[in-house]
Amino acid sequence: MSLQDRAKATAKNIEGKVQEAVGDVTDNHEAQVKGKAKQEEAKVRQKVEDVKDKAKEIID
Repeated sequence: MSLQDRAKATAKNIEGKVQEAVGDVTDNHEAQVKGKAKQEEAKVRQKVEDVKDKAKEIID
């Protein structure tokens, strides 16, 4: 598990939530979509870290 990679994924998720919220407030559809995309990217990064952790458990 890379704590640094998990932190980056969490930061990306927060960034996406903020961007989506700003898009909601300003009625900017592009910002909303980009924010949601960043949140999905963060979910994928978290899943990758989960798989790495599981693989390490199996190996150890």
